[in-house]
Amino acid sequence: MKARLDRVRDAASWPHHAHSRYIRAGSLDWHVQEFGAGPPLLLLHGTGASTHSFRALAPLLARDHQVIACDLPGHGFTENHRARDLTLPGMAQAIGALLQAMNCTPQAVIGHSAGCAVAVRMHLDEIIHTPLIIGLNAALLPFPGAAGRLFPSMARALFLNPLAPVVFASQANRRSVARLIAGTGSTLDEQGIALYARLFETSAHVSGAIGMMAQWDLETLSADLPRLTAKLALIVGADDKAVPAGQAETVKGLVPNASVISLSGLGHLAHEEAPETVEASIRSALRAG
Repeated sequence: MKARLDRVRDAASWPHHAHSRYIRAGSLDWHVQEFGAGPPLLLLHGTGASTHSFRALAPLLARDHQVIACDLPGHGFTENHRARDLTLPGMAQAIGALLQAMNCTPQAVIGHSAGCAVAVRMHLDEIIHTPLIIGLNAALLPFPGAAGRLFPSMARALFLNPLAPVVFASQANRRSVARLIAGTGSTLDEQGIALYARLFETSAHVSGAIGMMAQWDLETLSADLPRLTAKLALIVGADDKAVPAGQAETVKGLVPNASVISLSGLGHLAHEEAPETVEASIRSALRAG
């Protein structure tokens, strides 16, 4: 267990470290990776992940696009010092400040899981005006039933306990992380499991993930979905056990201009399991505009 990832020692062995740089924007020092040239695409990972989640997908998209991926506040190598940066509106504003500092206007935002919720919030709050948002196993609706009430409450209780991230990180290892990933319906290679283990063995990263879950307001977001004017393309792993695949059809019924692409045999981390398959679906959505 360690307190946080080291920007020298740990970064040197991180995927695509040669593409990494650090940018001060707003109140945060961001870890950003950039690939390729062309119309810019912004990649936003989900809760508990980092830029490593796009280690295979980003280079594929970079063949004809500028691809930008960042560690969300409190995740990976991006430090966080304010709880409000972990709320959904706060994270949307923080990423808006990053894009402004980079002088970047994305052609599309591609968000995995909670990353798609951030992208939608950014558009609803007029932080970005991109015409297209692509969701990879997008988490846009509250957990159903009692879980929707209990899960955020449990996360808030953990977030308020400063020892919780330390305890969680001290118990994390490759075996426990492999079980966690299997529970999402996905199967990753050894490198993927090892990278997630490195993250979850870091108390600062765990604190960021718990803080994000504790302050997430998907009730308000789901109520606002009918106001979304961007086109929303939802790419769904049919075997997703973290965000039920059927939720995509519910979201499609709420958003005026939404579509769903279902990928059989893939789980919540479909873009890590089968990056070429997901790339093809992303390119289809980009062509459809």
